Amino acid sequence: MLKPDAVENGHIGAILDKITSAGFKIIAMKYTQLSKRDAEAFYAIHKDRPFFGDLVSFMTRGPIVSAILEKDNAVEDFRALIGATNPAEAAEGTIRKLFAKDIGENAVHGSDSDENAAIEGAFHFAGRDVY
Repeated sequence: MLKPDAVENGHIGAILDKITSAGFKIIAMKYTQLSKRDAEAFYAIHKDRPFFGDLVSFMTRGPIVSAILEKDNAVEDFRALIGATNPAEAAEGTIRKLFAKDIGENAVHGSDSDENAAIEGAFHFAGRDVY
């Protein structure tokens, strides 16, 4: 998912280019905006954390680009491509190092497991929307 900061800053094309150049195939994609209820549901795992309210506000402040990516070893390879959550700690050339402002506005979300990737993909897309 490309977060509101990446969209606001005009980085959609550059980030998608990095993703496809790394060998990922986009099998579903849409430009949309999360409602407060959607953001709360998507990030429910963090509901008891002190940053939850700020996270929901951030994720609902503007449009996002959600996508399902396909590649062998997709989750691990994508996590390497996006870099550390804190862009100050991200490796050179990673998406977050190049396009993120800080730990709160870090440009992109990537699933942390195959199981969560399936859950998050189903959150954003109906089965008929995946190619």
